[in-house]
Amino acid sequence: MSHRLAILDDYQGVAYDYAPWDQLAVHGIGVTVFGEPFQDEESLIQALRGFSIVVAMRERTAFNAARLHQLPRLKLLVTTGMANSSIDIEAARELGITVCGTGGSPAAAPEMTWALLLAAARNLQFEGNAMRAGRLQSTVGFELSGKTLGVLGLGKIGSKVAGYARAFGMDVIAWSPNLREETAAAAGVRRVSKDALFREADVVSVHVRLSERSHGVVGEEELRLLGPDGILVNTARGPLVDGDALLRGLNEGWLGGAALDVYDVEPLPADHPLLSAPRTVLTPHLGYVTAESYARFYGEAFEDVQAWAQGKPLRVI
Repeated sequence: MSHRLAILDDYQGVAYDYAPWDQLAVHGIGVTVFGEPFQDEESLIQALRGFSIVVAMRERTAFNAARLHQLPRLKLLVTTGMANSSIDIEAARELGITVCGTGGSPAAAPEMTWALLLAAARNLQFEGNAMRAGRLQSTVGFELSGKTLGVLGLGKIGSKVAGYARAFGMDVIAWSPNLREETAAAAGVRRVSKDALFREADVVSVHVRLSERSHGVVGEEELRLLGPDGILVNTARGPLVDGDALLRGLNEGWLGGAALDVYDVEPLPADHPLLSAPRTVLTPHLGYVTAESYARFYGEAFEDVQAWAQGKPLRVI
């Protein structure tokens, strides 16, 4: 084989269910699937040093400039989705590495957001565990109808979540740095200031894109405004929220609760303090993990590799 392809972080062992990877043999490409995250930098570099093609599943494995420089054979890096904050695109370009992306499901992340929001409102994770331990009805949840949802970032995902909220009879307010009145009105929501969003909302759902400017956009000040009855939902990216402030709010009781699918470090370590924090609903970054999403991710990643092998790369980032 003239090229070796690594498919990374196939935790569920399903990569071959969604794309005919063996067909790449006609292009001289041999495929290896990695089903576990790399434990450290050295093991990652040693494992991938001989590969010229890598298919990465979202941000599960980062490719910063330092890592890319240690992978001299790498020529094609495919990420699922058309944006990946854990890949240094400029460094890849300087090293002559082509970076390609894929489409994604427009429904997966908004539906996961709503699942977390409902679970937090009715304490489903806590109550389910309590029932298995022989206890019944330990808490009292709340109804969404008549409550206010604050949407932080009214893009494609945020707009869908706002639509779900209206269907549940919620008032919806929104803020992002560049949100216009007419954009908010078109989505059927009311634009407010950032402080007003956290002060007025019963639940805040985070949907801004991670960047240097948005890192820590939700800090202690915002969480205190949300208050002891407020719920924070984050299905976007972990570093958007100040993790230390979030933990303090939960443990000290000045934040009502948190429903999280994303974290500063993923996979979340077994000894991470969030795992023992009260009033939480925690899931292991399932926002994009659906059959429909994987069909597009892996299917289009296969197309990207095939097109690159034919000298006609697709969906170059």
